[in-house]
Amino acid sequence: MIQVAVIGASGYTGAILAKLIAQHPQMTLAGCYVSEGSVDKHTPLSHLYPELLGLVDLPLQPLTDEAIKQLGSEVQAVCLATEHQISATLAPQLLAQGLTVFDLSGGHRFADSSVYPSHYGFTHPSPELLTDAVYGLAEWAGQPLSEAALIAVPGCYPTAALTALKPLKNNNLISGVPVINAVSGVSGAGRKASLTNSFCQVSLTPYGVLGHRHQPEIETQLGCPVVFTPHLGAFKRGILATITVPVAPGCTEADVADAYGVYAGSPVVKLLPEGQWPKVDDVAGSDRCLLAWKLDSERQILVVASAIDNLMKGAASQALQCIVIRFGLGGEV
Repeated sequence: MIQVAVIGASGYTGAILAKLIAQHPQMTLAGCYVSEGSVDKHTPLSHLYPELLGLVDLPLQPLTDEAIKQLGSEVQAVCLATEHQISATLAPQLLAQGLTVFDLSGGHRFADSSVYPSHYGFTHPSPELLTDAVYGLAEWAGQPLSEAALIAVPGCYPTAALTALKPLKNNNLISGVPVINAVSGVSGAGRKASLTNSFCQVSLTPYGVLGHRHQPEIETQLGCPVVFTPHLGAFKRGILATITVPVAPGCTEADVADAYGVYAGSPVVKLLPEGQWPKVDDVAGSDRCLLAWKLDSERQILVVASAIDNLMKGAASQALQCIVIRFGLGGEV
């Protein structure tokens, strides 16, 4: 059994991840932690999320210096469902104790430390770790993930976009700049309330136009420029990305189908039958990514739709995939 702790367990993603770990037959949820100053400390997680009653009744322990030291002897893995800068600060302390760290924030997604001041608003405290971190896009991470000590779990928007685009890029089918328009539910903004994500204030609006931090993440992992425009929609959870891709001259439907054949047999990524398009309700609450595409051969334009749950495949269930791969647990997640 792999002993796993979750830091930042009171948030939406942390709570879901705690549940997934607790239910996995080869993992034990060894502890749930929040910051020392959190109003939720000492509260059972199931009191914050009643659907977890009887499933995750562990108290939310304050993350003191002593608690951090104890983790080294009590668990094999720690998941950081914390703010980017907090994750960047905690990771070195945990790695020094020989723990495997799964960072669900953006704290270790870039090898280039200069990205952090410009897109995250802070100077990275441990830039030397960035080149060691493995990007945990589960279907594409390969052997490096199974040997990594620090895994950067991808962002939700990048997961939807990269799952759709990497088969095309790897088969040299992209010619030009893909345009990604993606809509997320309000849970993507986290549990803390604000006027901008209040359900009564949300309709459908773009945000972070030509400057969102996920654009360089997508470009770095895809290896080509993109235009990425996120939108906030009036629903709780899920992401739908509609991507317009200029394809290489002579690209055929058979070429596209062959490219997406990389997902044949995947328990998580599924191609919909021809003529069907994914919707958010198809993936909300699930660990799946649903893809659909259509090619305009005359104009050499491909439209791909990608749907995920932002809290699951976009965060918690992908982290679980990474844990399974890293520790060689096998089986579906």
